[in-house]
Amino acid sequence: MFEIKTLNKISASGLDRFDTTKYAYGDDFANPDAIMVRSAAMHDYAMNDNLKAIARAGAGVNNIPVADCAEKGIVVFNTPGANANAVKELVIAGLLISSRRVIPAIDWAKTLKGNGDQVGKMVEKGKSAFTGPEILGKSLGVIGLGAIGIEVANAAKALGMTVYGYDPYLSVDAAWHLSRSIKHSNDLKEIFANCDYITVHVPLTDGTKGMINDQSIATMKDGVRILNFARGALVDTTSMIEALGSGKVAAYVTDFPDDDIIGVDGAICIPHLGASTPESEDNCASMAAGELIDFLENGNIVNSVNFPAVSCPRSGKCRICIIHKNVPNMLSAISAIVSGNGINIENMLNKSKGDYAYTILDIDADGEALKKDLEAIDGIIRIRVI
Repeated sequence: MFEIKTLNKISASGLDRFDTTKYAYGDDFANPDAIMVRSAAMHDYAMNDNLKAIARAGAGVNNIPVADCAEKGIVVFNTPGANANAVKELVIAGLLISSRRVIPAIDWAKTLKGNGDQVGKMVEKGKSAFTGPEILGKSLGVIGLGAIGIEVANAAKALGMTVYGYDPYLSVDAAWHLSRSIKHSNDLKEIFANCDYITVHVPLTDGTKGMINDQSIATMKDGVRILNFARGALVDTTSMIEALGSGKVAAYVTDFPDDDIIGVDGAICIPHLGASTPESEDNCASMAAGELIDFLENGNIVNSVNFPAVSCPRSGKCRICIIHKNVPNMLSAISAIVSGNGINIENMLNKSKGDYAYTILDIDADGEALKKDLEAIDGIIRIRVI
């Protein structure tokens, strides 16, 4: 019986995928096989020795100590694309409210309460203060063409915008989903120089932190509107406040409010609603559960952020799953032990990701008999026999 610990409330769409004859789930397990988490902070979480995997029901994994998990042989999964539509819809809303001044107009309209028959005249007299441009025919720069960025780019194109896309790591699979009419930019300078609106959809790393700053803003068009539904720290708040004050940036829409940006004229602060839809929560939970089930039962890794994607149909009597350092001669050492015990390898698959690698062996013998010898190889982190 596998034990799945939940650190947040997880949608029934995910939990219902677990066969209760094989799995037990809840929030009170002391020694779980796996963890499902949404936003709970895990950097100070004490990882038990039995823990094999963590599934984040969402895309970002900043709340999980990914590198430490890799060292311990704990596979961390996320659910890319499961919340893409929800975020896309809010980004499109962000484009509109950054232009049409809808929010201050609504706030102003509330102040007219109590004026009786005069409200209509007051509306007609005061509405000119809230005019704003249409997005039709304007240019949008999409920085980061992952699952969300692609959907935003395609939707904006359908709304009549000229769309520039930038992503030096664009995958072949992602490219298939991107409209051919999107202008591919090889340099951020082209985005900054040509776009009336810029939306950021990249992960937060040392290289992307503060990528929207005083220097990059200075190269943008006057009156640019910037949207951030990815991670708050991608935008340097001090630089943004200065740019809003000078008018260089006409509006900044962020899904990540902080104390400094709240209340600044031109800043539209949304309380992290990007993936806050029942459909998104269901999709993320269902995908996370599926990843855990396939890993725990078959050893397959799909959508891991700290180990390579390794997945294949099972063959043979037994499957041995080996997490190890990505070092020379590892496969020959593993093969030597298997063949030295007179066992034939039915199928073998190995892939690496950075300093770590993952190997699946299918054999027609008892894998437990090999486990001790395999664990003695220098660089082996964890072995599971399924």
